[in-house]
Amino acid sequence: MAMFENLSERLSDSLKKISGKASLSEANIQDTLREVRMALLEADVALPVVKDFVEQVKQRAMGQEVNRSLNPGQQFLKIVQAELEKVMGEENESLDLAAQPPAVILMAGLQGAGKTTSAAKLSRYLSEREKKKVMVVSADIYRPAAIEQLKTLAAEVGAEFFPSDTSQKPVDIVNAAIASAKTKFVDVLIVDTAGRLHIDGEMMAEIKEVHKAANPVETLFVIDAMIGQDAVNTAKAFNEALPLTGVILTKVDGDARGGAALSVRHITGKPIKFLGVGEKTDALEPFHPQRIASRILGMGDVMSLIEDVERKVDQKKAEKFAKKMAKGKGFDLEDLRDQLQQMNNLGGMAGLMDKLPGMGNMAQMAQQQNVTGQFGQMEAIIGSMTVKERRNPDILNGSRKRRITNGSGTTIQDLNRLLKQHKQMGKMMKKMKGKGMQNMMRGMGGAMGGGSGGIGGGGMGGGMPPMGGLPPGNFPRR
Repeated sequence: MAMFENLSERLSDSLKKISGKASLSEANIQDTLREVRMALLEADVALPVVKDFVEQVKQRAMGQEVNRSLNPGQQFLKIVQAELEKVMGEENESLDLAAQPPAVILMAGLQGAGKTTSAAKLSRYLSEREKKKVMVVSADIYRPAAIEQLKTLAAEVGAEFFPSDTSQKPVDIVNAAIASAKTKFVDVLIVDTAGRLHIDGEMMAEIKEVHKAANPVETLFVIDAMIGQDAVNTAKAFNEALPLTGVILTKVDGDARGGAALSVRHITGKPIKFLGVGEKTDALEPFHPQRIASRILGMGDVMSLIEDVERKVDQKKAEKFAKKMAKGKGFDLEDLRDQLQQMNNLGGMAGLMDKLPGMGNMAQMAQQQNVTGQFGQMEAIIGSMTVKERRNPDILNGSRKRRITNGSGTTIQDLNRLLKQHKQMGKMMKKMKGKGMQNMMRGMGGAMGGGSGGIGGGGMGGGMPPMGGLPPGNFPRR
């Protein structure tokens, strides 16, 4: 996730200087806070939010809290982290769906913010993770394309779709959908509403009517993180017209600054409940202020990584792989291909590193070096081999190699590099006594300290991709 990249770099640099100090003076606190203030403003955080934030940190840092601690520099860092969490709303606030079914969720926001896509992502999230039966309906009578888009997405995520068309009134559509949801025993009905390119009186009057008819338990305001300060202003206007219960921040992966995420809660008083982090229908994450604060300060987000692994790693394959290794059977190219696929499911190398403490810079390097692209190339090479060759790479002679590289559009050098990496990984597997990746990840969790929710008890799947498999010499030494 590119979000907070610049902010994270700036803050890490200024806080590194102070966190090593054995004693803090008013002068070095002031200097650091000046840098923090600049970093936040550059990240497009709203001015009143920056003022309050810096003031709170200053009050706490100048107080007894820091002077009495054994390591004042680290204590200062802790204060910054706690205040960042506070700005974003301390806890993850989940959806409140405790209502007589169907519980209605109303999606509001400007055109192009990603409401329709978010409605589909939310359907998938609720059905997969909370086992709810979901129905979606579009009350956007101005854009036939929006109704069609929702229909297509509903089919993709396995949600019930209630048809509507442009000749109907939005309020009538909502009433009919609620009636239908009751007869089909639907748990949650998600209502997608019309957006305009800007806020206008007519639009607000219409959405108020729809809100009244729907009587939703959740009214979620969908905003595009990339419009920065403007996002916060539109949220404010909607909040005055509708009783919002929370915010979905979309296109987070495209916004390197992250100002909207830090400003929305403070200005509207409403929590961010989800982040949209990509185009795919599973790209919706619950918003955890503690984890985001930790990532902003370059401390990684191990908890989210554990959840990703538990959800996205194919446990059956992982167990099979661990058993095979335990029996002392070699690590062949089919195993390597499985590992690469698991890695891709977790967002590639950059996505993984982004969540590991102190690896933020490595994640950027991985992106620049296009490591994921290299993984794709490795998969293509393995795909051009016969089953026999994959299981026993030693039989690869000159003519076989030429056939494989022609078939995968690669060079002999690429193939030889892959074989070298495969050998290195095989050696690593032997060292791990064939107990699979589980132990390696546990070890990493221990090394990182349980503070970030260490991987220790996370029961990571044995199919975790080996970090040692990175092409040697591909990263500049630091």
